Amino acid sequence: MPELPEVEVVRRGLARWVRGRTITSVDVLDPRSIRRHALGTEDFVGNLEHATVLDVVRRGKFLWMPLQTDEPRGADGARSTDADRLPRVALMAHLGMSGQLLMQDPGVPDEKHLKVRISLSQSEGMPEQLRFVDQRIFGGLFVTSLVPTGDGGPGGEGETPLPEIAEEASHIARDPLDPHFSFDDFYRKVKARKTGLKRVLLDQGVISGIGNIYADEALWRSKLHYARPTETLRRADAVRIVDAAREVMLDALAAGGTSFDSLYVNVNGASGYFARSLEAYGRAGEPCRRCAAAGLPGVIKREQFMNRSSYTCPVCQPKPRNGRW
Repeated sequence: MPELPEVEVVRRGLARWVRGRTITSVDVLDPRSIRRHALGTEDFVGNLEHATVLDVVRRGKFLWMPLQTDEPRGADGARSTDADRLPRVALMAHLGMSGQLLMQDPGVPDEKHLKVRISLSQSEGMPEQLRFVDQRIFGGLFVTSLVPTGDGGPGGEGETPLPEIAEEASHIARDPLDPHFSFDDFYRKVKARKTGLKRVLLDQGVISGIGNIYADEALWRSKLHYARPTETLRRADAVRIVDAAREVMLDALAAGGTSFDSLYVNVNGASGYFARSLEAYGRAGEPCRRCAAAGLPGVIKREQFMNRSSYTCPVCQPKPRNGRW
């Protein structure tokens, strides 16, 4: 499942190619990929055709494109002020396990698992089609409403952030890379729960964008165990884990994200290579590099956790007494 760095790589690529362009036509090749759009194919297409993509925005792992469907005017018929011209709808993209958003020229043959083709107004040197490809059909596209943000800040990471957020993302917290992320708010929520630390890191209502891979990597970097009871977490520990999560995500972004197979790619079809830099995740039975550098016998261990896996070093990430899962 793509996590924050992978979705941010896609967001940046899309912003470069689609921002400011008008959707000229939409072809839905597989209605299953727009099943979240309750009003069906005709309404989906009708909402998108002739709309202009104003931006590409991300909060956590949620990605959406605010749309301008017409030029708003006041009751007297005069053009509205900028404050009155905030977009009210957006095209939401859920990548699921295998969803890909690819920019292609019309002459490029259709991908095997192409589900939706969106044609854009011509712009010199830019591909004219945005294609949604999804092998496993867990992802999808749909049109959604935009609502005001609860704190009055930008909805998420974007080129021209507005204080609106896609309705489906309005319940999630800000992520560690968000300039408006509040550590105090995060720490208050953590201390209010009686659970294990990794469960909190995966709770999108507490801190968004962190999935299984980057949770394990952040915990390894901060030398904390995933079962650490949240009620025992000191402020300095919480600072350490947030800083580690931020650092590992920035490192992953610089590497184009983490790709274990061909299912995650950016908008140009290229895979990320951060998997080569993982310190814990997927390294069961291999020496802990930090311990090895210190002459210690640490070996990465894999354990079952919430129907998935957790990877830790039992030497430099000792399991706490009375740990919580």
